Amino acid sequence: MGKDLAEAFAAAREVFQEVDEALGQSLSRLMFEGPADELTLTENAQPALMAVSLAVVRVLEREAGLKIAETVRFVAGHSLGEYSALAAAGAMSLTDTARLLKLRGQSMQKAVPVGIGAMAALLGADLEKAQAIAKEAAQGEVCAAANDNGGDQVVISGHKGAIERALKIATDSGVKRAILLPVSAPFHCSLMQPAADAMAEALSRATVTEPVVPVISNVRAAPVLDPDDIRKLLVEQVTGMVRWRESMLEAKRLGVGRVVELGAGKVLAGLAKRIDREFETASIQTPADLEAFIKAV
Repeated sequence: MGKDLAEAFAAAREVFQEVDEALGQSLSRLMFEGPADELTLTENAQPALMAVSLAVVRVLEREAGLKIAETVRFVAGHSLGEYSALAAAGAMSLTDTARLLKLRGQSMQKAVPVGIGAMAALLGADLEKAQAIAKEAAQGEVCAAANDNGGDQVVISGHKGAIERALKIATDSGVKRAILLPVSAPFHCSLMQPAADAMAEALSRATVTEPVVPVISNVRAAPVLDPDDIRKLLVEQVTGMVRWRESMLEAKRLGVGRVVELGAGKVLAGLAKRIDREFETASIQTPADLEAFIKAV
């Protein structure tokens, strides 16, 4: 992850070095060389994904002269990606963002013992149907919609028993596919309250300034600029639902026609297209992607 960027661009190498120094660990070596099972630990995966996104941003700034404040109308990120979006827009330093995400990953993992919680994706279910399934499956346990991703894709989260019941209910009620996800904890539900408390304390001490462009908040699905609101919403995000479908629809309503995904993967660009086919989308994650985008700018 990110190795090709580091080999091709000095700006990317500087980002990975800064993140390593912030965390006091060679995260970049883990990203470049593995082992994969250690990289995918939540406490490592979260700052690693952010580092790749910010490496792409820095390369675009240096090589293409791109200025977020002049080129971009809004930023947004899915779950941990909201931190990447805020860092890209200058609301947080790269150092603080890396440390906050390390803590976020550790706190989320510690919040619920392994095997107690689970998450599942419901494909072919809108939010209303997913919420009805979760409510029926709860039976006194936690079971809630965690990510409304759009394109009739909703992720649910909660106690393992409740999620297993939800899978059966979903299948019996005609949901196209119901898939248990290989995750280490039940993110974005009330079981994450201990992690939310840890993030509230950390964010109260962190320096957060007004971003150069508004961030469309996961929790509010609306643009935010005020630093106190940003802190509050990042805390709420730990236990709250990621309203990605609504966030993209709000961006469209506000005049956004092009969605550019920066960093590892192409999932969000694909979701944007499924949410509204009128979106023009692009994904930038490799040196070839960067060079093509820079030529086109």
